[in-house]
Amino acid sequence: MPLEFSLKLRLVRGDEVAMGPGKADLLEAIAQTGSISAAARSMNMSYRRAWLLVEVMNRCFVEPIVVRSVGGSHGGGAHLTDTGARVLAEFRKMEAAALGAAQAHGAAFADLLK
Repeated sequence: MPLEFSLKLRLVRGDEVAMGPGKADLLEAIAQTGSISAAARSMNMSYRRAWLLVEVMNRCFVEPIVVRSVGGSHGGGAHLTDTGARVLAEFRKMEAAALGAAQAHGAAFADLLK
């Protein structure tokens, strides 16, 4: 039976998780929908939870990751800043590299697992 790897990478800043897989998924959903509330709905998450996650990310990095615009005649929205897009891209690269490193050692477990 082939080995499967599942890693959950988290970047911790002080007492807060600055970035993790769920936050990366949220950023991708915000980028796709242009809205924190729509991103939250697409992930079966409350708006409040999504907003709290965005606040943590914005606090942890030197520049905001997500900015939002308030209502008006065309409605509000949210989008990733350039820093947010860079953070997301680098995090996904780091996840892929970590998974590749783990898989490189998988053969060592082949004879040890039932």
